[in-house]
Amino acid sequence: MYVRDAKNREEVWLLDRIEEMGLDDTAFRSRDYVLAIDEHDHQKAGFGRIRIHKPEDGDPVCELTSIGVLPEWRNQGVGAHIIERLVEYASDEGFDVVYSLTSADSYLAQFGFERIEPEQLPDRLRERLETKRENIQPDAVPLRLQRERFRMPERLREQFKNASVHEPVESEPEDSPEDFGIDPDEATYKYDTGR
Repeated sequence: MYVRDAKNREEVWLLDRIEEMGLDDTAFRSRDYVLAIDEHDHQKAGFGRIRIHKPEDGDPVCELTSIGVLPEWRNQGVGAHIIERLVEYASDEGFDVVYSLTSADSYLAQFGFERIEPEQLPDRLRERLETKRENIQPDAVPLRLQRERFRMPERLREQFKNASVHEPVESEPEDSPEDFGIDPDEATYKYDTGR
């Protein structure tokens, strides 16, 4: 299992999963996402986004958002490693503080995120929290992480090393003539002259 940047061709897959999971797709850009990929069969296991808000009057703000893990990959450290990669990206971009507006506050607390009051948010994120509560997650709360306080629980690191699909994934069945409404016993084919 590894985490890498999303590619443009994965945009539809991301949007479909975001919709299925009821996550936030505001100002969607596939290049803001990372994907967790199984190295054996290259299945996508999860995703997450770092969103940088650049207000006209003030400093840029970094938000961790839209983190999702497919059901068959949950409880194996996949989400933890997505979060770790996103925090690394925030650091690479020069952010010492990362915010998140989510109802998963107890999950993020294990990495060092602390719940704060909405008044402690930068203005841009305070507006975003209101919008998110109205449209997507009524129970979203503001969280803040001081980058140097990020920690990865060792149990999650170990789980991620051995992550695998919980249920067998069915491969796409081969197309058959019946899938197209063709009765193979009665069909006439393009080059059949009837002789």
